[in-house]
Amino acid sequence: MAQNIFKGLGVALITPFNTDGSVDYQSLKRLVEFQIDNGADFLCILATTGEAPCLTQEEKDKITDLVKDVNKGRVKILKYCGGNNTAAVVEEIKNTDWSGIDGILSICPYYNKPSQEGLYQHFKAIAQVSPLPIVLYNVPGRTGINMKPETTCRIARDFPNVVAVKEASGSLEQVDEIIKNKPDNFDVISGDDALTFSMIASGAAGVISVIGNALPKAFSRMIRLEFRGEYEPARKIHHSFTELYSLLFVDGNPAGVKALLNDMGFIENELRLPLVPTRIATKQKMSDILKTLNI
Repeated sequence: MAQNIFKGLGVALITPFNTDGSVDYQSLKRLVEFQIDNGADFLCILATTGEAPCLTQEEKDKITDLVKDVNKGRVKILKYCGGNNTAAVVEEIKNTDWSGIDGILSICPYYNKPSQEGLYQHFKAIAQVSPLPIVLYNVPGRTGINMKPETTCRIARDFPNVVAVKEASGSLEQVDEIIKNKPDNFDVISGDDALTFSMIASGAAGVISVIGNALPKAFSRMIRLEFRGEYEPARKIHHSFTELYSLLFVDGNPAGVKALLNDMGFIENELRLPLVPTRIATKQKMSDILKTLNI
């Protein structure tokens, strides 16, 4: 039976761009090293925060190869593969070279709005062909459908290679219900930076984080403190990020964290349409907070 290996701080890696709109592979190399050197336990690549819908297949392949080459097996890599056409996702999984990748992150089908049975059958088809452990991704705010706890736990019980869910429903009640009823080999991973402290306190195994792109050292320290039961110092770190959590997403993701990374000198503040950079006022507020952080 597969066990979840994606625990602690996972970073939903951004894709940096040059001012001409091309992928900035040099900055990406620096970012990967920065995450690994500062406490990231695993990297999540080519998902929403990485602007994967706006990347070509050639760019996705080059990013995958670069991350694997820079990582050199130091941390686990979780790669996104999902969509709202079940047959197409199955074919992509079957035809992809998964060498150097440790798991697959797969989202609930978006826009189609399937029933709970439809969600179950979608992930059943994926689980039956996947050569790697699968992490489900429930994010109703993007997909238009919420995978209910009973469906998540049903999938987890029936398919042992489905090892976790990235839960971004925003409902701590839902998280608690999954944790209470899940099989032992299955974990809940936070998909919401602002709720990570509370979710780990309730039994979540970690987070796939946006803020971790810019502040992996502090965010990973918060998680490690919680794992050791040291909640007061962990809560202080959490509270130091309270305003930043909302500012990072007020103009859409990854606009906020890209603005923060730009302020830190890592990347150009560039996104691909339909996404645009965060507003100047938002960027200035985040810059002011960054200067005051004492973590």
